[in-house]
Formats: sequence, structure tokens, C-alpha cells
Amino acid sequence: MQNFIFENPTRIIFGKGTISRIGREVKRFGSKVLLVYGQGSIKKNGVYDQVVASLREADISIVELPGVKSNPVLSLALEGIELARKEQVDTILAVGGGSVIDTAKTVAAGVKAEHDVWDFFTYKKAIKDALPILTVLTLSASASEMNSAAVITNEKGARKFSIRSPFIQPKMSILDPTVLYTLSPEYSAYSAVDAITHALEGYFNNSEPDSLLQDRLVEAFIKTIIENTEIILKNPTDYNARANMMWSATLAFNGLTTAGMGSVSYPAHMIEHSLSALYDIAHGAGLSIVLPGWMNYSLEKNPSKFARLASEIFDVKEINDKEAATEGVRLLKSWFAGIGSPTSLRDGNIPESDIEKIAENAVELAQVWGLKEYTKDVIVAILNRSR
Repeated sequence: MQNFIFENPTRIIFGKGTISRIGREVKRFGSKVLLVYGQGSIKKNGVYDQVVASLREADISIVELPGVKSNPVLSLALEGIELARKEQVDTILAVGGGSVIDTAKTVAAGVKAEHDVWDFFTYKKAIKDALPILTVLTLSASASEMNSAAVITNEKGARKFSIRSPFIQPKMSILDPTVLYTLSPEYSAYSAVDAITHALEGYFNNSEPDSLLQDRLVEAFIKTIIENTEIILKNPTDYNARANMMWSATLAFNGLTTAGMGSVSYPAHMIEHSLSALYDIAHGAGLSIVLPGWMNYSLEKNPSKFARLASEIFDVKEINDKEAATEGVRLLKSWFAGIGSPTSLRDGNIPESDIEKIAENAVELAQVWGLKEYTKDVIVAILNRSR
């Protein structure tokens, strides 16, 4: 295990009935809030009414920014920045999933910037300040509610890039598993894929050869997510299954599993960003296409680690590591398909003839992220394994 600093300052309030506390939590940071949310689901499931009632009870003035879509776009974030400045809000409240929270983070950083907020995403500028962010989580997948990262798509050039800074780490997040009861089977599946991929990227793509504790943490999260997703798809209102999924997804990408792992990279996410930027496919759906292809491409570099995953998650016992690793990837891909997530470009209605175009888009992000080994040819080879 390598040297590390682990600090996660986000306060988590977890459980049934906790949304009613949001007003007093916001009051700790300000009195005028920008309420960021999606395209109406929180008004249908009652979450919006709960949030607004709590904010009003705490005498918080509310300015609304609705309309965040599944793959959040820069243009709406820019509208939010101008609105927040005009209304002089002092706090940002995101009510939604990762897309909503990432938009809120972009707005929070952009309000304080004297330059184009996109400069943060291309690493031309560093974030030096941001408005305080709080969240009420309604979809568990990205762990944006408890990490310092955000992803946004710039429609100009279809570039889906990310930022990371302690200044955009949420101050507090409310996680009430009951709000997930109305989540569709599709997005319940996509959420599981996203959380599993977060955990596996750090598991495979690190610079620490001796990581028994972290490996076991990742394996525990994946087992928990698999078991509880299967329950959820049969019984969407199983509280314990939703609670286990909600907390596992948060812990899978809040810095815990990668502490002590040295340099960590996320190539499957990097490639998927191009799929969702170019074709607006749901992020989890794109990951279930890319991840097995990436795994099949990469397993020969470290067959023993892939074989360990196959053994621990799927109880695979084959003659040698390569056979076990290959079988493990097959079983994970089969599980993705079994929960209704696409596992090939064809399944995702993405033309195989576009592989070159996708790779050209992805390689730009690979360069920004410093993933030098992921040339266009390498990305093409991975996508060919994702056909």
C-alpha cells in the first residue's frame, strides 16, 4: 500500500424521512439557494414538494434551474452561472442524480470564475473557489454526492470532459433510499453498471501491486451491488436492497477504494464519454458496452488479477489464469445483459461504422487525462471488442 491522504468532508444524512432536514442544512451556508434539478421526475414522485417545504420552513429564498438532462450539457450550466450571479445566490442545492449534481458543481465553480468555465475542464485553469453545494440524491450511480468530480458535455465538438477539485465537494448530501422506489428498471440497471465500473477501474488500473484490503473492499461492493440489483429488479420497493445499493454506489467512488493504490486511471470511462457525447446514450448503458471490451483487451497484461475477480465474484475455477479471466469477463457481460443493459455497440444502436469517429473523439480526452498509451489505434482495438 502506497502513501496517501484520505479526507472526505461530505456530511451524509442517510435514511427514511431525511429530506425534511434539507432546509436547516442549507441554512448553515446561506439564505438564498439555486435549486438545480432535472426534467420533472422529482415533481412526480413528491421529492420536489418535500424539498421546497423544508426550504421555506427554514426561510430560504429559492431560485430554480430545472431541465438538466441525463448527459448534462455545458449550455445549461452557463445559464445557471448567469442566473446565480444575477440573483446573487449564496448556496447551490442539487436535487437529482449525478447529472444534476455535476451541473450544480459546474455552476458553483463558474460563478466564482472570471473566465470561461470550460477552461477548468481542459485544465487550462484551476478551480480556486466555489459556492457551497448540498445535494438530495435521487439516483445512485456516480457518487458525485460524495466526491470532488464533475462531468459535463460541451455541445461544441461533442466533448464530454471532467473536473476535480475539493472546492466542488458537496458539503452535505441527503440519501433517502425510498426515493429510488420509482426509478425505472433501466436506470436501476444502468446505476449498477456505473457503480461496478467505478470500482473496477481502480481495481485494475493502479500502480500498487499489493492491495489486498482495497481489492476485498471492491469485491464486497460488487457482490453487494449484484445481489441487491437482482432483488430491486424483482421488487423495486425493497428498502434494504435500495439502501444497500445506494450506499455501495456512494462508497465505490468517494476515494475509499483507491486510497493507497497510487496512480489510478479510468480508461473505460474515458472511452464511454465519447459514446454518450456523440450518441446521448445513458452513461451506464455506454459503460456496459465498453467495459467488457476493455477487459478483454487488457486481461493479458495482468491475467492473475482478472482471474481473481472471476474467482471472487463468479466462483470461476479454470485450469489457468487466462481461461479464468476470460470466463469472468464473459460472466460479467452476461450479467449486464441479464439486467437489461446493452453489451455491444449494436445493442446500443451505435453504428459499428463509426468506430473510427468515436476513437478520434475519445483520444482527445485521453490526451487531456494523460492516458498516453490510449492512442487512436488502441481505442479502435477496444471498440472492436465491443461490437
